Amino acid sequence: MAQTPQAKYRKDYKAPSHLISDIELTFDLHDTATTVTAVSQVKQQGETATLTLDGEGLELKALQVNGTDWQDYTLLEAGIEIRALPEVFELTIITLINPEANTALEGLYKSGGAFCTQCEAEGFRRITYYLDRPDVLAKYTTTVIADKAQYPFLLSNGNKVEQGEAEQGRHWVKWQDPHPKPAYLFALVAGDFDVLRDKFVTQSGRNVDLEIFVDKGNLDRAHHAMASLINAMKWDETRFDLEYDLDIYMVVAVDFFNMGAMENKGLNIFNSKYVLANDQTATDTDYLGIEAVIGHEYFHNWTGNRVTCRDWFQLSLKEGLTVFRDQEFSSDLGSRAVNRINNVRIIRGPQFAEDASPMSHPIRPDKVIEMNNFYTLTVYEKGSEVIRMMHTLLGEAGFQKGMKLYFERHDGTAATCEDFVSAMEDASGVSLKQFRLWYSQSGTPTVKVSSEYDANAQTYALTIAQHTEPTHEQKEKQPLHIPFDVELYSKKGDVIPLQCHGKPVANVLNVTEATQTFVFENVVEQPIPSLLREFSAPVKLEYNYSDEELTFLMVHATNEFARWDAGQMLLAKYIRANVENVQQGKQVALSEAVVDAFRGVLLSDVLEPAFVAEMLSLPSHNEVSGWYKRVDVDAIAQVLKAIKVILATELQDELSATYHTLKQADYTIEHAAIGRRALRNTCLAYLAYTAQGNALVNAQYTQANNMTDTIAAMSAANSAGLACREALMADYSDKWKHDGLVMDKWFALQGCNPADNALDVIKQTMNHEAFSLKNPNRTRSLIGSFLSANPVRFHAKSGEGYRFAGEILREMNSSNPQVASRLIDPLLKFRLYDDERQAMIKAELEGLKAMDNLARDLFEKVNKALEN
Repeated sequence: MAQTPQAKYRKDYKAPSHLISDIELTFDLHDTATTVTAVSQVKQQGETATLTLDGEGLELKALQVNGTDWQDYTLLEAGIEIRALPEVFELTIITLINPEANTALEGLYKSGGAFCTQCEAEGFRRITYYLDRPDVLAKYTTTVIADKAQYPFLLSNGNKVEQGEAEQGRHWVKWQDPHPKPAYLFALVAGDFDVLRDKFVTQSGRNVDLEIFVDKGNLDRAHHAMASLINAMKWDETRFDLEYDLDIYMVVAVDFFNMGAMENKGLNIFNSKYVLANDQTATDTDYLGIEAVIGHEYFHNWTGNRVTCRDWFQLSLKEGLTVFRDQEFSSDLGSRAVNRINNVRIIRGPQFAEDASPMSHPIRPDKVIEMNNFYTLTVYEKGSEVIRMMHTLLGEAGFQKGMKLYFERHDGTAATCEDFVSAMEDASGVSLKQFRLWYSQSGTPTVKVSSEYDANAQTYALTIAQHTEPTHEQKEKQPLHIPFDVELYSKKGDVIPLQCHGKPVANVLNVTEATQTFVFENVVEQPIPSLLREFSAPVKLEYNYSDEELTFLMVHATNEFARWDAGQMLLAKYIRANVENVQQGKQVALSEAVVDAFRGVLLSDVLEPAFVAEMLSLPSHNEVSGWYKRVDVDAIAQVLKAIKVILATELQDELSATYHTLKQADYTIEHAAIGRRALRNTCLAYLAYTAQGNALVNAQYTQANNMTDTIAAMSAANSAGLACREALMADYSDKWKHDGLVMDKWFALQGCNPADNALDVIKQTMNHEAFSLKNPNRTRSLIGSFLSANPVRFHAKSGEGYRFAGEILREMNSSNPQVASRLIDPLLKFRLYDDERQAMIKAELEGLKAMDNLARDLFEKVNKALEN
């Protein structure tokens, strides 16, 4: 049996025994036998003359020290130990690898007809023996040799310095990156592409060549990515005064990629999903996703590349900060309210669920078995919320001062989360001592608020109590520093200024104790509070609002997010009550006042259409599930569908009128046009549940001149189970079966199809000519959507959904464990369900645990889930 994977602990961090100042790499590319020659300049740091390098799946061909063959070494299970070394030396290692056999898509592999790499987090060790850790920063020179006809483009990090012809129809290109970087930022691509070229002039007047490489025939789908890149470069100069630092910036789109994209210095390798778009192939959501991800990877040039992580426990240092930056970029370019709502939906849904799962961890984890498992919503999205809280506490000016100090201190180094917080603290003079707990404490705090109005004293008191439930590996929790944003309103809707001790106070309260009371003076009438505005902290809010107070806030709150949040809280009250009704055999009911509140939103002439679309959207099944210690899958699904039907029926005239009013003759990706389409298609999703639904959906599909409206029609037919569904799905498949990326939308609809025979259809769909379990995008679209977005069918009482998941996971354990590890998450929360379902899920997990070759990625998650 394979050796049991061992955990690594943050507390055990030690500086590397050696440093590598420069590395010269030569790749002689062949599909099944690529030779990699690595020549490193190495210097001993500590006492030991033994150097242990990481390596996986490599065939060692030669090892030399200072040009002489070296025999004093031992090959290990995951590396090589070289002994009796001088203090300073040149190390030459030649390895042989098989890119074509690399289905894990880590290291160097084939994506279609191209070679490409993915080295984050620990993929470089699959290329050569090396100190594959983020605190070893070296200058890279890379020479790539390949067949010229087959691979005319040979790309790597930095600037191109030389190129030439080689024997037997081969050629070579040499690249030099002047900026020291860790191995995880190394990149190489070799292939035949179409190239979109542009230029950017930086604020200091430097010319930067911009190049986007796409598969042949896809050039017309790269223009939005280029526009997004130029916008990101301008925005980072304007908002953060950060300028690009190389002569060229390249983006390559590949079909086989485990992640969304990778910020390799100067050569970003992207999942084609986040590059390719035109109005016939991409939805508005795709366009916005491309803008955000292009921005995210570009912003990493400073927050991740120029300043990198000391160790992988510090991952949120670069990812939380860069997610915050890409969220701000999208908000500055588009609708701030809509972007904030979408960010919060992710936190309240899947991130809160992760916090409550066996995989719960702080944004800076304390221990890890497989680093790939910590590319999580907690590290990224909750990490971003922690950065946002600092921004809230310090203000924009204070935050920017902190960023400048952070770069002054740490540019060109591998830093820690503590380094970042210290820079913010020192630059602003604001103590963040208690705030640091957000980095080390896991779980979601619940904040309970009660209020008391004293008419005689004209005071209003808010008592705020915070509590965080014990989590898997952290039983004791301490009070956190929570920035809590409030606003008070009079019954007319006027804002009541906040005063304490005779002085004005800011809207953001500093909650630092387990229980704390804030008393506001000169409050002449009983106010209505707007609490946790802008979702100023990633917490669960409990406050006993009346229906009347929530409908008031939906109309009068000055902050759009607060209006949306009031609507969500109103819906939540009725969803909870109706889940109880259904469990007691009663009907689902919605009060007339609630229907009228949403009618008022729909008919508003002051609210933006994009915002109205968000107001009308119900919480997801997964978010609602997160409200319960014991989840009743079927009752929740029944209630959400029934509420949708009630709103559709009661608001049918208004929905229909809005739907027809918002039709646009031409397709543009202006934010106003995107907003109008969003509201129109939200109306269609409701109208699908009425008598006119089938005809309306069919007509929209037939008349659509863009992919957004096409997919909206298909989604409405899918969710409502309309008669036209099969014909629409068949027509789409016939039209797009040659294009896997466009088919991903179709696969996702098959995966979340609520029909009784959904699983049978999914199994048939796996034989579709466009589907491949080896392609992460196809797998996530079909299998991932079934496991995570089709709760009723996945959790079928027969257990067939669980058995299917087990089969897929066993197959992918050996082919692509990283993707398998993403797919398994819905099984990990088995303790939330009834005893019968728990037993069936547990049996699948036990079956995985018993496998002899269970990959580290799955081993860690399966074992945590099964531990008591």
